[in-house]
Amino acid sequence: MKSSDVVAPNAYRLLWAGFMAILAAGVGFAIRGGIFDNWGSEFGFTATELGAIGAAGFTGFCFGIIIGGVVVDKVGYGWLVAAAFLFHIASAVVTFAAMAPENVASLDKVALEAAKNSASLYLTIGMFLFAIANGTLEAVANPLVATLFPNNRTHYLNILHASWPAGLVLGSALGWVLDDMFKIHWKYQLALYLIPTALYGIMFIGQKFPKSEASEKGLSLGEMFKDVGILGGLVVCYLIALFFGDFFKPFFADKESAIPMYLGYAIGGVLLILIGVITKFSIGSFLLFVLFITHALVGAVELGTDGWIQNITGNILSSSEGKILFVFTSSVMFFLRFCSEFIEKNLKMSPIAILLVCAILGCIGLNLTSMTTSFVMALLALTVYGIGKTFFWPTMLAVASDRFPRSGAVAISIMGGIGMMSAGLVGSKGLGYFKDRYSGEEVAKVDPALFEKYKAEKPSAFLVFPKATGLDGKLLGAAKEAVNKEKEAAKDPKIADKPTATDEQKKVAAADIEGDRRTLRTDSLIPATMAGIYLILLIYFKSIGGYKAIKIHEQPTGIAEA
Repeated sequence: MKSSDVVAPNAYRLLWAGFMAILAAGVGFAIRGGIFDNWGSEFGFTATELGAIGAAGFTGFCFGIIIGGVVVDKVGYGWLVAAAFLFHIASAVVTFAAMAPENVASLDKVALEAAKNSASLYLTIGMFLFAIANGTLEAVANPLVATLFPNNRTHYLNILHASWPAGLVLGSALGWVLDDMFKIHWKYQLALYLIPTALYGIMFIGQKFPKSEASEKGLSLGEMFKDVGILGGLVVCYLIALFFGDFFKPFFADKESAIPMYLGYAIGGVLLILIGVITKFSIGSFLLFVLFITHALVGAVELGTDGWIQNITGNILSSSEGKILFVFTSSVMFFLRFCSEFIEKNLKMSPIAILLVCAILGCIGLNLTSMTTSFVMALLALTVYGIGKTFFWPTMLAVASDRFPRSGAVAISIMGGIGMMSAGLVGSKGLGYFKDRYSGEEVAKVDPALFEKYKAEKPSAFLVFPKATGLDGKLLGAAKEAVNKEKEAAKDPKIADKPTATDEQKKVAAADIEGDRRTLRTDSLIPATMAGIYLILLIYFKSIGGYKAIKIHEQPTGIAEA
C-alpha cells in the first residue's frame, strides 16, 4: 500500500494492537470449546446446558460492540480499550469461582442440583464478561482499521481478523497438549488467554487514534443511525428480546412461564422505538437490513459451529483428533485471510462474489464432515469447510463500511453485535439443541429401554422447535470414556488386561455419534441459505454497474440503497 493511503503514521502499530486484542479473544474461545467436555463431566451438564453457557460467551459481545460502537467517537478509543482490559480480568476471576461439589456420593439430589446451578451461574457470568470485553475491543478495532485503510478495507479487515483463527490455533494447541496429554485442570488452561490480554494492553498504551470519516464530518448520532433505521433495528432488537427472554427465566419459579419472553419483547420494543426517535423514524436501508440478516446467519454458522466443532469431530473420531482438525482448519483460515487482496484483484472477484463462493464451500464442507469415518477424510472435509468460512466475517464488515460511510462505526458495530448475538442465541444453543435431540432420537431408535435409562431429566427447547429429550451428561460421558479407553487399549500391545465397554455403553456412544452427524447436516442449511442471499446481492450489484466502495458524499439516500 502507498504511504499516502495510510491516514496515520502509527497505522500499522494500531493494526497489530487490534490484531493482538482479537487474538486474546480467539485463544479464550478455543480453550473454552476444548473444555466443554470437562464441564459436562465435572458438573453433569447436558449439551443444551453447555450450549446455553457457551451462548453467554457470544451474547455479551453484542452489548459490548453495540454500546462501544455508539459511544466510541465520543469517549475515545483509549477508554474503551481500558474498559475491555478490566472486563477480561473480571471474567477470569468469576469463571474460576465455579466449583464442583465434594463428596458427591453423600449429597442428595437437591444439593447436587444446587451445586450444578451455582457452577452454571459462575460460568455463564464469566463467559458474559469475557464476551463484553471482546465486543468492546471490536468496537475499537473494526472502525479503527476501516478508517486507517480506507482504500483497501477488505484486505486489512481480513488481516485484522486473521488474529481470530490465530487465537483458535494457539488455544486449541494448548488445550490439546495440556488437556489430552497432561490432564491439566481446565482453570489453568483457560487462564492462558490473560497473556495476550496483557500484550494488547501494552501495545495500545499511549497511542493517538484517528476519527472516522463520519465523525470528521461532524455527523450527529441520529444521522449515523439513519441507515440502520427501523428495518435494521428490527433485526438487532429481536435478538436482544431473545436474550432478555432467557435472562429473566431464572427469576421465575415456573420455568414454563411465558412472562420472561414477554419482558424480553417489551425491552426489544422499547429499544426499537428509541431507534425510531433517534433517526426520526427513518425506515433505514433495505440493503443494510439484508446484510444484518445475513450476518446473523454468518455468526450462527461460523462462530456457533466453531464452539461445537471440536466436540463433534472429537466424538466422531477421538478427542485429540478433534483438536488437531480444529487447529488445522483454523490455520487454513489464518493464512487465507492474508490473501483476500490477491483474490479480489487478481481473480477479479468482488467481495460479494467471494462471499458467495465461501457460502457454497461452507455448505459442502459441513455435509462432507458429517460423513467422515477416518481422520484423512475429516481433514479433507474440514479443509473445504475451513476455506468456506474464512472470509465471511471481515468481508461482511468491509461491505457495510464500503457502502455506508455515513454510518461511521455504528453500522459495522451493530453488524458485529448481531453476528455474535446470533452465534450465542441461534448457533451455539441451536447446535446444542439438535445435538441433544438427534442423539436422544438415535438411542431411542436403537433401544427404547436404554433411552429411558440414559435420558436427561429435563427436555431441551430451542425457539419454535418442539421440545426434545437429550442424554444425561454424566452417563453419556462415562459411556464415551469407557468406549474410548477400550479403543486406546486395543492399539497398545503393552496393555495385557484390556478394559472393555459394556454393550449398552457401545450402543449409546454409537448413537451419539450418529446424532452428531445429523447435527452437522442440519447446520449446513445455514450456508446454503446464505448462498442464495449472496447470489441475489451479486445480481443486484451487477444491475447498478458493479460493486464499489463509495465516499461519504457519494452515498445515496432512500431505502433503495442507503
